[in-house]
Amino acid sequence: MDKAYIAQLQKLLKADQVSTSASVLAQHARGESYDHSVMPDVVIFPESTEDVQKVMAFAFEHGIAVTPVAVNSSLEGHTVPLHGGISLDVTRMNQVISFRPEDLLIICQPAMTYPQINEHAKRSGLFFPIDPGAHASIGGMISTNASGTMAVRYGVTADYVMGLEIVTPTGEIIQIGTKARKSSSGYNLTKLYCGAEGTLGVITEVTLKLVGLPEALMAARVPFKSISEASQFVISLIQAGVMVARCELVDANSIRAVNKHYQRSYPEEVTIFLEFQGNPLGIEREAETARELAEAMGAVQFEASRDPKARLELWEARHNLYYASVAAEAGKRNMTTDMAVPISKLAEVIETSISLCENQGFKAYAAGHVGDGNFHLLVFFEDGEEPKLDSLNHDLISLALKAGGTSTGEHGVGLRKLKYMAAEHGPALEVMRQIKLALDPKNIMNPGKKIPAKVV
Repeated sequence: MDKAYIAQLQKLLKADQVSTSASVLAQHARGESYDHSVMPDVVIFPESTEDVQKVMAFAFEHGIAVTPVAVNSSLEGHTVPLHGGISLDVTRMNQVISFRPEDLLIICQPAMTYPQINEHAKRSGLFFPIDPGAHASIGGMISTNASGTMAVRYGVTADYVMGLEIVTPTGEIIQIGTKARKSSSGYNLTKLYCGAEGTLGVITEVTLKLVGLPEALMAARVPFKSISEASQFVISLIQAGVMVARCELVDANSIRAVNKHYQRSYPEEVTIFLEFQGNPLGIEREAETARELAEAMGAVQFEASRDPKARLELWEARHNLYYASVAAEAGKRNMTTDMAVPISKLAEVIETSISLCENQGFKAYAAGHVGDGNFHLLVFFEDGEEPKLDSLNHDLISLALKAGGTSTGEHGVGLRKLKYMAAEHGPALEVMRQIKLALDPKNIMNPGKKIPAKVV
């Protein structure tokens, strides 16, 4: 489309809300971990729901593509403006609208990050328990239905979204959900928008459920000789009803990289990292049960502590594995991807995934939220190896689907996993297309993401 429309947009908003600066456009041409870049025509910085409404009504009238973005930490190309158009940067919409501790909820704008939410809520003994890392924005977390390290106990982002304010692709403002803790009224539209990746509308306000801060914390670290033993230990924990808040697996390659980069001497074995939350007596009992189960699975070491400094040290390798692996593969680029499978298949799929990487000449580092069957691979590659990397990615996703899993447990579809939606969803994909068409009849909302176009 002729970019003359930008002059008309400038009349709708303040001067500093509309940018065509080359550097600003470049910042909005891509996200993290996905190299494909497309320049938007213009970047808009709305400051209110009304601003978003003006932009969306204008975009719908003129058929202009709109790509919503906040802190831009997405990993699968969700924020690449494939069709140019408008990059709608909501980072100025980062305020708490209402905090209601008596109702265990907070109402905020979409660019607030989860650490900012927790900083605000902690004064009342509450917190938002979803922790995907990277200081992700709430709007982005909803858009990919993010989870993170505490999903094994607390679930995923969608479990805490009580209500949303949405500006639709046509420019209408709608309120969905409720401030009540449960509802059976109408269709559950909040769940529809959780994981929609900005393809159905723009989130402008969020009502989040909060939970109580735990009285005490305990961390633990348990090395195992194999991924199979480590995974079986996790299964036994869950079957025994041990209430772990975090349950992470890190492979031996990653531990080796941490040792080298940080001059540590951790056992270079597959390691399970645990966190227990609750009252002091309760977490001591949970940890003791975990110790007994670990020893039964062949673990020769089980370190645990409630001391804050010691807890950080116990989890150091998990927190720093990304930086250590990047240092170990200096000069190479990397792809971060995720999959999720039934827990019983986890060990087999992780081991096979690592073998696939090695057999195709790639160095890979694995980490996972193994309590819910979700794991991540950080794969390093050289310039020119992109076609081979695409082939590897295909093999990895095919492996996960064959095991009864999904192509993505929390990173989302974006661009990289778009072509696997038909294999994963079958005829249900057409139902998704019908929903998209009904809500976005001109296909202007983040087009080319989440749902592949129908091949005629």
